Amino acid sequence: MTQDASRSAPRSPSPTFSPLYRQIKDFLIRSLEEGEWLPGDAIPSEGELATRFGVSQGTVRKAIDEMASENLLVRRQGKGTFVATHSDPFSFYRFLRLVPDDGSTTHAVSDPFACEQIVATPEVAHVLGLAIGDPVICVKRVLRFSGVSVVFDEIYLVAELFSGLTLDGLRGGERSLYSLFESDYGVRMIRAEEHLRAVPATSESAGWLGVDIGDPLLLVERTAYSYGDKPVEWRRGLYCTRHHFYRNDLG
Repeated sequence: MTQDASRSAPRSPSPTFSPLYRQIKDFLIRSLEEGEWLPGDAIPSEGELATRFGVSQGTVRKAIDEMASENLLVRRQGKGTFVATHSDPFSFYRFLRLVPDDGSTTHAVSDPFACEQIVATPEVAHVLGLAIGDPVICVKRVLRFSGVSVVFDEIYLVAELFSGLTLDGLRGGERSLYSLFESDYGVRMIRAEEHLRAVPATSESAGWLGVDIGDPLLLVERTAYSYGDKPVEWRRGLYCTRHHFYRNDLG
């Protein structure tokens, strides 16, 4: 073989390498996905997990540290490590980033007014990884702050994961939607991607938010993922920023 020929010969792909702590993290996530530890449960100690997986406590600690930084686990000083849950009041503000102009913390009240099963449009199917025409559940609601309507949400859910979801069920209690999905359907939102843009108010959104048709609103399109990076929810939230702003902490 000539030198030029040897240079042009294709190289075999290099095997991918995953650090040991990442492998332990994958095992732990699989246990969460399979329900070995439920939201709010304490997981075994680092020493017990190290024995279980045959690795050092330092390796386990690094895996848990990364999972805590991703809001999968919560460390509690002197108590242990727990599976993160949407029932924790602090988790409510992880996904809702709307803040009054004065910076105060105001509890939002959810007022759902529609819940029906429909067929997935091409746009919904694409976002949720479904086939066009697959069943999805569409929820519409208004979020009110201090009695003022501020957010109009259209929420699309993978129907097979939320069988039996009704408007009455959505209206019951003071739980957030994500807390309800977690406790009643075993679906926990792990992470979300959001796209933001300014749009004019339509007749429907203007009516619910008390603004004029054509007034500027902030459109927040969010895709929420569960374990295994599976998209399970797509929502289009229209935010009235007349007295509120969208806050995102970086760093």
